[in-house]
Amino acid sequence: MAMTEQNTMRKKMANTIRFLAADMVQKANSGHPGAPMGLADIAVVLSEKLKHNPKNPKWLGRDRLVFSGGHGSALIYSLLHLWGYDVSLEDLKQFRQLDSKTPGHPEYGHTPGVEITTGPLGQGIANAVGFAMAEAFTKAQVNSETCELIDHKVYCLCGDGDLQEGISYEACALAGHLGLSDLILIYDSNAITIEGDTSIAWSEDVAKRFEAQNWNVMKINGHCYDDIEKVLDEAQNADKPTIIIANTIIGKG
Repeated sequence: MAMTEQNTMRKKMANTIRFLAADMVQKANSGHPGAPMGLADIAVVLSEKLKHNPKNPKWLGRDRLVFSGGHGSALIYSLLHLWGYDVSLEDLKQFRQLDSKTPGHPEYGHTPGVEITTGPLGQGIANAVGFAMAEAFTKAQVNSETCELIDHKVYCLCGDGDLQEGISYEACALAGHLGLSDLILIYDSNAITIEGDTSIAWSEDVAKRFEAQNWNVMKINGHCYDDIEKVLDEAQNADKPTIIIANTIIGKG
């Protein structure tokens, strides 16, 4: 089936992200290109849904985007550059260099558009749950029937390694218990960690785990633009936190 014009443009942008991420890692002679390349298709569609303002990174009404797998920072910086944040092509060329705006792991307060410092796997998921709890609390304090001052989503991109960590179990259990409906977890399910295939140490059914924790669970092909768009739209209206289990190919190009 021929691609629609919109999906053709999406593919071009995804490939742009892949080239930027791969070139950054190649020039630095270190880094992790696999996850950024595998997540590029999802990142493109998410770009269309995300509320943010590159000219005002601290805008109160922005959606929060957390990259729990901080090692995939080449994706973060590529997106910030393409979105128009103060991250230049020259900054991308300085990836992982001392004192650059694009360090190996994202650092809050250092690079415009980065919401949280991430490194140890699983930590970003807990941070995202914290963001969603803060939003729910603030909503209850300041919103009214005539004025919704606080109304944003918290998106978190994570991988297999994140969900193997104990901190993610605890944080996700709390999120489900509290019914944090503005939290959307996008799980890059490529069955690979730094140690190799996930089957070496992990065999649980992630979907059932999250259903038991009171999450809305969706499964998609992480490289199908129409599927990605459909679940992101559905997640906007969920009455509890959502996990999108996206089957992807690491290093897809």
